[in-house]
Amino acid sequence: MDIIGYVAAIFIGVLLGLLGGGGSILTVPVLVYLLGIDAVLATGYSLFIVGFTSAVGGVRAYIQKLVDFRAVSLFGLPSILTIFISRQFILPAIPDNLFYIGKIEVDKGSFLMIIFAVLMLFASISMFRSLKEPKVINDGEVHQYRPLSLLIPGLLVGLATGLLGAGGGFLIVPSLVLLLRLPIKIAVGTSLFIIAINSIFGFVFSIGRYHFHWELLLIFTALACVGVFAGSYLSQRLNAITIKRIFGWFILLMAIYVLTKELLLD
Repeated sequence: MDIIGYVAAIFIGVLLGLLGGGGSILTVPVLVYLLGIDAVLATGYSLFIVGFTSAVGGVRAYIQKLVDFRAVSLFGLPSILTIFISRQFILPAIPDNLFYIGKIEVDKGSFLMIIFAVLMLFASISMFRSLKEPKVINDGEVHQYRPLSLLIPGLLVGLATGLLGAGGGFLIVPSLVLLLRLPIKIAVGTSLFIIAINSIFGFVFSIGRYHFHWELLLIFTALACVGVFAGSYLSQRLNAITIKRIFGWFILLMAIYVLTKELLLD
């Protein structure tokens, strides 16, 4: 299963390079179901992997002048706050054994995977909705910076990142487009920077609480980064809308699989 997991790492990177985001939501399921890593620990691994692969895409977006750093700070600060609270207080406070659904015991790991599956359902819906570029009021040259408008989305993304190790790009991009009126390409580039910063902070907050298998972590991350470059190359030659549609269905099926495995098969 290790080889399949490493191939999946490249696949995650390719999706990130193709779509500018989204692929990272597969990281935790791959780590848990293909590499056999505990779900709680997998969220920490995911933060490192998502952080560095998003940084690769973010630097590429910066070179292309597709990053709005004021938006990064407005969205990032509330996110980092809830990431810290989630990693340091909320996640450790969740009991190892939570409750029963009939005869099925839901422990801490299963609970996180169930929440993650729900997040994947929302991500798949977001993927379908993003097949058409959202309309903005202006041409994107004069952005409407309203810090309070990003407070709630920023806090929610931080919660998702801190608890689940997910980037939250499916929430970040629409927020930047609809609330700050950023053009979609700048919103995607800015989102990659936000995800990178949030995830790296989340991983730093995890150091000392969890023991990581560094060799596995670095190999997985390196393969995912290779995938990012491959995906960026392919993005110039493939139809992005078709890819998003296929990936949206794939995430939906993955969410159903996770729910089935955690609630029915375990």
